[in-house]
Amino acid sequence: MPQPAIRIVLADDERMVRTALRAILSVEPDVEVVGEAATGAEAVSAVRELRPDVVLMDVRMPETDGIRATEQILATLDEPPRVVVVTTFENDSYVYDALRAGASGFLLKRADADALVQAVRLIARTDSLLFPSAVRALAAEHARTAPAPPAWVSKLTGREREVLRHLADGLTNAEIARRLDVGPATVKSHVAAVLAKTGTRDRTQAVIAAYEAGFLSAR
Repeated sequence: MPQPAIRIVLADDERMVRTALRAILSVEPDVEVVGEAATGAEAVSAVRELRPDVVLMDVRMPETDGIRATEQILATLDEPPRVVVVTTFENDSYVYDALRAGASGFLLKRADADALVQAVRLIARTDSLLFPSAVRALAAEHARTAPAPPAWVSKLTGREREVLRHLADGLTNAEIARRLDVGPATVKSHVAAVLAKTGTRDRTQAVIAAYEAGFLSAR
């Protein structure tokens, strides 16, 4: 039985960008663009009304920027969509702040059509970190390293530390299970424990928190 189409909202203050993204995505049989927004406030309203699976969010928009819009979406919906920041500059501090606010990853506006579609499918249908090397590079540029490790670092078990490192490498739960020779359900429990102890919503935020804690180093 085929999977339901991935429902997407496009949020960008440039009509030309939204048109280009729609043109690329609309030809895919498993993707449906259900709405557009030109401001952060419009993005929040569109998400509340349309309940998409993924939001492609420009980080710099009038009224409410992409960071605040992401925070509002994640704070007000019980089952929020995955938010992917679409940006011109990969080392932008705004992008890093968006990831800290809960965005699940980021894409460059110059990315080719195949990379865009692959990223949408990856973020909607897998538990893998989107472009882990790019997140690592962004952390190297912008991580606000704590003067001392936060308390959660010492609370991680040895196995949870292994799992967190594998999350940073972009491995899925199934891949981590094979690497550690344990069952997927066990890995899922470890990931849940890592999120709880780091106080984060998803694996992207957990990885960012790990860099800022000094637990991981950009390499």
